[in-house]
Amino acid sequence: MANHKSALKRIRRNEAVRLRNRYQHKTVRNAIKKLRSEEDKKAAETLLPTVVSMIDKLAKRNIIHNNKAANLKSKLTSKVAAM
Repeated sequence: MANHKSALKRIRRNEAVRLRNRYQHKTVRNAIKKLRSEEDKKAAETLLPTVVSMIDKLAKRNIIHNNKAANLKSKLTSKVAAM
């Protein structure tokens, strides 16, 4: 158990941040799955900018690595372009 008041606060804060990161990461994963399963090119093109924006936000907050974000965006963009 923590011995300092600040350490107890840090434990609470870490848990809150962890849950928020999990929620955001899961939301983006679901959006990516939705985009990948999209059959209509027009719908995929309208969905792509929002998904790319979500991926950028995760990378900016260090929830995912920058290179992973770049790889995801590249693969999704090429998939939508190939439709």
